[in-house]
Amino acid sequence: MLLRPADPDRSRAFYGEKLGLEIFREFGTGPERGTVYFLGGGFLEVSGRSGEQPTPTLQLWMQVADAAAAHAELTAAGVEVLREPVKEPWGLIEMWIADPDGHRIVLVQIPSDHPLRSRPGI
Repeated sequence: MLLRPADPDRSRAFYGEKLGLEIFREFGTGPERGTVYFLGGGFLEVSGRSGEQPTPTLQLWMQVADAAAAHAELTAAGVEVLREPVKEPWGLIEMWIADPDGHRIVLVQIPSDHPLRSRPGI
């Protein structure tokens, strides 16, 4: 994922400090320098700058171990919570937040008894 934020420093503070994503690498200098974060099986690069509004067709999916704990931690950190954790009809616990530019992020907890946690025969 490549994200061009309106305010790179604000976005780096959000993804690195508030969400606690680990840095994979950094490049360049100055306010538009690039920072690449680990996203489990992928990466999120925050670099450059854009004045465009976020597109509703792009949303990030991040897995958390405990949605209630994430909610408490992120609320205390001042993160905008769009929807508190809810167990969905499909069995996942989902919570929605927004980054500083308004990009929507779903934080998903996969309960221990959910089929996504176990793939018998594989």
